[in-house]
Amino acid sequence: MINIHRFRQGGLFFAVDGGSASIHQLDEAAYQLLGLWVGLAESSDKASARLLTLPDLIAGWRSWDGSRDKVVASPWWQAHEQLFATYGIDTVREASEELLELIDMGLLFQDDAYLDDLVGKELRPHTLKALCLNVSHDCNLRCRYCFAGTGAFGGERLNMPTATAVQAIDFLLENSAGRERVEVDFFGGEPLLNLSVVKETVNYGEKQAAAQGKDIRFTLTTNGLLLNEETAAYLNDKMFNLVLSLDGRPAVNDRMRVAINGDSVYETIMPGLQQMAELRQDKQYYVRGTYTAFNKDFFHDVRHLVEAGFDRVSVEPVVAEAHRPYALHYEDIPELFDQYEQLAEYYCQMHEANKGFEFYHFNLSLLQGQCLSKRLTGCGAGTEYLAITPNGDIYPCHQFVGREEYKMGNIMGGSLNEEVQRVFRSSHVLNKSECRQCWARFFCSGGCHANAVSANGDIRQPDPFSCQLLKKRLECSIYVQARLMDI
Repeated sequence: MINIHRFRQGGLFFAVDGGSASIHQLDEAAYQLLGLWVGLAESSDKASARLLTLPDLIAGWRSWDGSRDKVVASPWWQAHEQLFATYGIDTVREASEELLELIDMGLLFQDDAYLDDLVGKELRPHTLKALCLNVSHDCNLRCRYCFAGTGAFGGERLNMPTATAVQAIDFLLENSAGRERVEVDFFGGEPLLNLSVVKETVNYGEKQAAAQGKDIRFTLTTNGLLLNEETAAYLNDKMFNLVLSLDGRPAVNDRMRVAINGDSVYETIMPGLQQMAELRQDKQYYVRGTYTAFNKDFFHDVRHLVEAGFDRVSVEPVVAEAHRPYALHYEDIPELFDQYEQLAEYYCQMHEANKGFEFYHFNLSLLQGQCLSKRLTGCGAGTEYLAITPNGDIYPCHQFVGREEYKMGNIMGGSLNEEVQRVFRSSHVLNKSECRQCWARFFCSGGCHANAVSANGDIRQPDPFSCQLLKKRLECSIYVQARLMDI
């Protein structure tokens, strides 16, 4: 099966070869020539292709010496006649040489039979890499779209005791054999509601990791409502990464992210978040927002955040039941695609003006990618990454917390539900029918498992709406990276 995706954006032309995961920027003639070849290769009606196949076309190009007398009346010539008339014979021939070279290098029309041996197998290693510690199942906000049920995850509002956090650190270190670096994410609810346990966990984790020759890195996600000068200084010192929650423009943010009493919070939290970002300097952080049906023009929210001084930004589409008033629907896709394209242009313009910022979904390297195993398996939820609740229950990730069918055990027991682990280890793109022949499979790694379950009730059935947006973000990412290479 041919697995080549072509797209154009901003006057540039691209092709992605799904078999090799290679990305190519082409000129217009090569782009159109490749389109002809792909069309003929995919055609099931050979009569419409003048009885030519892709091998016929390629063989014709390889054998053609540039003369016309023997080929001008042939099906091969006629198949290319319109291209010759549009771009000129020499230009099309030069384009063919470029494409043939890519084919010879295994970077176009790549047969992916080399992956067949991996179908049906488990690819993830058993070694743990990271824990998400839900140190608080409570929150001082009542965000209307919160997947965590405003912090309680459908259960009791409570904080994680120190003993549970310490046990989680021990569990991580004991089950991360062979890894020099491990990670702990403090999550909630709002983790700053349990700052004392965060501090005790960091102190304990640093000592234990050092004793075992490991580097332990901490991340914390906060809504910023409890930030003050002392807390900000502590987080800046101890956190390898910080995630600051803010949706964008004041009216957009305050429509969905409100205080317990329903009051607006933008004006309250913005100064602290700005101070936190300024403190970070070259340390990692990003502002993370959510866009909904109420702000489908989310490009303006990204621009607002950048103009407010944040140089590392991410906005994500809301995941919600279809009947929710803020839910996104398929009919919104054209508008959302347009927003990503506007964002891509703005991103390039800011970089060209030496005012560059990072947008999380545009961070794609065109020169060096992840290893094959990582590309196929994704985030590592349920295998390399686990979430721990305040009472010590273990889940595949923070977005599965509260789904009892995915509970994997309890940190105090030390053992994991092996059947759940097997499900996650085997849920890679080669075992998902929708992903198997998708051009984006090596870049999205099959998408978010939790989104798949929310949309279809099946970890191996990706959410098609999320897939559409992810592929558009990937196109925009390829486009902006190509533009930035010329700066």
